[in-house]
Amino acid sequence: MSSFVFEHHCAIEGEPVTLASAPFVAIIDANALYPMVLRDTLLRAASAGFYQLRWSGDILDEMERNLVKAKKPIPLTRAKRLREAMETSFPEASVTGYSALIPCMQNDPKDRHVAAAAVTAGAQAIVTFNVKDFSNLPPAIEARDPDDFLCGLFELDRAAFVTLLQEQASALKNPPVSFTELLVHLERCAPDLVDAVRAELRRALPIITIKPRA
Repeated sequence: MSSFVFEHHCAIEGEPVTLASAPFVAIIDANALYPMVLRDTLLRAASAGFYQLRWSGDILDEMERNLVKAKKPIPLTRAKRLREAMETSFPEASVTGYSALIPCMQNDPKDRHVAAAAVTAGAQAIVTFNVKDFSNLPPAIEARDPDDFLCGLFELDRAAFVTLLQEQASALKNPPVSFTELLVHLERCAPDLVDAVRAELRRALPIITIKPRA
């Protein structure tokens, strides 16, 4: 699967995404932006209006470093193009002016910049795989695992979220990925979400009654 999906599906033309007005604001930590399929799902959910996406320059710097130093790294030029595409598509996502708050945060020192950005953004959630590093957050902000966060979004509108995932699969061309294959990939990062999606699909199947022969 390509590691450059978002640039192709959303920002290849360099046009920003028009977001619906969602009241819920979430900071996405760098480690949740690193896995390709998860990143694509999170960005699509934001563009569909499920939540208001926020990040900072520090967070995107860390994402770039992760992509370049991964077990299957991508070239720095591609990492930078991906970042540029994300910033172009979500110009309102960037949080600035939080540096003075960093020393006031009480969570893990290396992640205090994320908490400070969340305060500045008025975020209700920090989406991260390192939930344990975000204890003692300011009131009204909670750290949420990406799987838990996406499950919450799914419950807002199950049908719309399934459609979002189907469109995500359809956008993958090199190589093509079926919806079923996409769920398998997403399951590595968000198993509870995928379980919920599969259950929803089973519920949506028509019930076929076979009449006995006369």
